[in-house]
Amino acid sequence: MWSRRQGRLRPTVCAVEELRRRRREQEAALRKARREQQLVSKRLLREDAPEEAGEGCVAAILGEAEVQQFLRQAQRGAEEKEREGALISLRRGLQHPETQQTFIQLEGSMRTLVGLLTSNQALLQLEAARCLHELSHSEQSTIAEACLPATSYLLTYLSGHSSDFIELCLYTLGNLIVESEAVRRQLLPQGIVPALAACIQSPHVAVLEALGYALSQLLQAKEAPEKIIPLASASSSILASTLPQHMLQMLQPGPKLNPGVAVEFAWCLHYIICSQVSNPLLIGHGALSTLGLLLLDLAGAVQRTEDAGLELLACPVLRCLSNLLTEAAVETVGGQMQLRDERVVAALFILLQFFFQKQPSLLPEGLWLLNNLTANSPSFCTSLLSLDLIEPLLQLLPVSNVVSVMVLTVLCNVAEKGPAYCQRLWPGPLLPALLHTLAFSDTEVVGQSLELLHLLFLYQPEAVQVFLQQSGLQALERHQEEAQLQDRVCALRQTALQG
Repeated sequence: MWSRRQGRLRPTVCAVEELRRRRREQEAALRKARREQQLVSKRLLREDAPEEAGEGCVAAILGEAEVQQFLRQAQRGAEEKEREGALISLRRGLQHPETQQTFIQLEGSMRTLVGLLTSNQALLQLEAARCLHELSHSEQSTIAEACLPATSYLLTYLSGHSSDFIELCLYTLGNLIVESEAVRRQLLPQGIVPALAACIQSPHVAVLEALGYALSQLLQAKEAPEKIIPLASASSSILASTLPQHMLQMLQPGPKLNPGVAVEFAWCLHYIICSQVSNPLLIGHGALSTLGLLLLDLAGAVQRTEDAGLELLACPVLRCLSNLLTEAAVETVGGQMQLRDERVVAALFILLQFFFQKQPSLLPEGLWLLNNLTANSPSFCTSLLSLDLIEPLLQLLPVSNVVSVMVLTVLCNVAEKGPAYCQRLWPGPLLPALLHTLAFSDTEVVGQSLELLHLLFLYQPEAVQVFLQQSGLQALERHQEEAQLQDRVCALRQTALQG
């Protein structure tokens, strides 16, 4: 792959292009995989009174006759307490899928429930909404669609005065949204986007968390990039509303930052960014600087506390930053400068150490951001070297094959910047680490190790002799029969012998 000339190892033009093409393909595949990872889920609010939750009150599966009886009592009971009690019994029965099926198959049942939802008695309204909430938690799209007659009322009640009732309506809508495209088709013209945008002004934390949940469910819809997110129409577009600006405000670090609310809206922002509809608009609104400051704040928080919940916010923040950094618009608006090189790299390593100790599964998220920071930025590579972070990075290699590949990819980013950067990488702990990763059985890890060795041999010829002295050829020979690695192993072996 490499040709020798004037005592130095230099790449042939086609070899360099091939190396870059391979790395571009790897980057694209990684970004696609990260964008497509979503968190479709449902949430259930149950706040049964102690007397309801006792052992003697285990919810029973209701038959058709019992469902009819409870609906009749709720509609025509002599006293409000009796009517409320009937709805409580029905709601507890609806915790079972069998009762849910019985309910939707019973003629007039949903019409009766909607009638109770729209009554002028607050307690009956609340219990009817709780019944709908139980139905919304079903995994069956037919049950979600059976709730369609109630959706317009749930939207209307979002402008009410009871924060508890608004919270319940938001979680119910969020559950219905994710289950059925028919529900979403109805909710969009009914004005769900403006209704959600209005809720973001609420002073109640519980309402804001529920809003973030409902919005994230809407943003994960398969049709969201074409019909929900774009600036296509003011009535149903997320980007045409004030929601993106308010989301970023919710993520501003400071005393008003609420972790629960921030987690919900960070995921919302993640889904908008993943749609790739109008990321330059978000960058223009200051998304990079807001997320960068939040990253610094999170790094400070993990140094002050052992709170294991911090990773819940760190994960979407890292993904948002990583995806935004792949946008061409980052350069045009000075996005890299917004992130303040050394501070961001230092903060990211604090988080990586935290993940290493507490949550290793999140290490790829942090390394993915480090990869995107260093891929096209000599200044971030310089920060990595000047802060002496190569050795802490190498300490992550044993965690997993996925982590190893990403660590090696970051090191390739640094080495690719030229001789001055390779001189800073070499000598040191890098060669022993590479000899170790060459012993791995995972072809991706070995392949990335070979890429890094190619770059080191190219820009730091002295590395060849040290490699040979450390039994490097024997390490290569282990893989010369592997189809995926043969060409690269042979090329590197030839280069080493020429050196």
